[in-house]
Amino acid sequence: MIRFATALFLGAAVALPARAEVDIQTVTSPSGIDAWLVEEHSLPFIAIEIAFKGGTSLDVQGKRGAVNLMAGLLEEGSGDLDARGFARATEALATSFSFSSSPEELSISARFLTENFDASVALLRDAMQKPRFDEADIERVRAQVISGLAFDAKDPNEIASKTFAAMAYGEHPYGTVDAGTVETVAALTREDLLEAHENVLVRDRVLVGAVGDITPEQLGALLDAVLGDLPQSGPMMPPMVEPQIEGGVTVVDFDTPQSVALFGQRGIGVDDDDYFAAVLLNQILGGGSFESRLMQEVREKRGLTYGVYSYLASRDLANAMMGQVSSANDRIAEAVAVIRDQWRLAAEQGVTEQELTNAKTYLTGAYPLRFDGNATIAGILVGMQMIGLDPDYVNTRNERVERVTLEDVQRVAADLLDPDALHFVVVGKPEGLVAN
Repeated sequence: MIRFATALFLGAAVALPARAEVDIQTVTSPSGIDAWLVEEHSLPFIAIEIAFKGGTSLDVQGKRGAVNLMAGLLEEGSGDLDARGFARATEALATSFSFSSSPEELSISARFLTENFDASVALLRDAMQKPRFDEADIERVRAQVISGLAFDAKDPNEIASKTFAAMAYGEHPYGTVDAGTVETVAALTREDLLEAHENVLVRDRVLVGAVGDITPEQLGALLDAVLGDLPQSGPMMPPMVEPQIEGGVTVVDFDTPQSVALFGQRGIGVDDDDYFAAVLLNQILGGGSFESRLMQEVREKRGLTYGVYSYLASRDLANAMMGQVSSANDRIAEAVAVIRDQWRLAAEQGVTEQELTNAKTYLTGAYPLRFDGNATIAGILVGMQMIGLDPDYVNTRNERVERVTLEDVQRVAADLLDPDALHFVVVGKPEGLVAN
């Protein structure tokens, strides 16, 4: 019965109506740990999102993949519970935990019913503070990671991403695969995983978002129970890195009927005064909608692809503007040429007033729809903290979008877009495309 009820909570019943205003409270625990909270007592359900800044970028040199492997083992037993016992305990409580890692953060998501608050918090505390890292579990998860690396080695999209990252970021953690290599993962020991745990799960890099049937006092107690005994600090973060991207084409020979192209140039940070102008510019140029210039020119008018898009890859330690397209080997060269032409056209002539109006309408209309459930909102709260936004951002974001003028977008287009520095990494057997 409990499992059935939880399925409803984790599915449709957890969805909240899209709202114009989100009331975010800042909470500080008795021991000084901060969190953001949105109280929602209409359902007896709580979503907690925890992120530790740094993530896989904090891998020790020569031990690439340790943080990724460690994160994969956090739900494989803790305290007195082995992997099977931990799984049975979460099932009995109708509680859901997930653990993941990226170059920016290690993330923990928790979902549980109010009636199981204490037991669920105790289970989460042990998972974070007392992971077992049993040898049998290490070997099983290690095998899964190595299998994934072998699969990625045959995936054109992963090959393109790996090649572009190595070119742009070199030896910086952003330039290497955060899951490691077959060799580095195979060499990891239990002591390496304990070291990764101690380096990443630290109090002064933790961000927390909580949404649901929980009070500030309850959240404060939860924070101290789950995070209070973790180390206060860890090793230094890696430095910022300027992407080393020069115009041209890199071709990776791969036997496939369709080539994949990943393209990019320098980007813009979320703390830049012109960031919202850049967001609107990208929406017009290639932001993913069927009305974008790239979709119109590459797909609709020429039929060169099923989809093409661009995006702002604004990250903690580096900023780029990226995009991707796939096309038949005998047509990818034309797709690349059209994308570069559209890049140049936007840089030299800017956008139209109508395009800007349409982009604003899309972005402001779509934004409230993101707040559609406890778990989603908890993730947004942490994401906002990750990039240094204030709690009121959710209620002022659309105003900031509306304040952008056509002159702002024209100026940013001329300054940011650099068609001569746009680099394409093409994986496949492209015809008529010369690497340089």
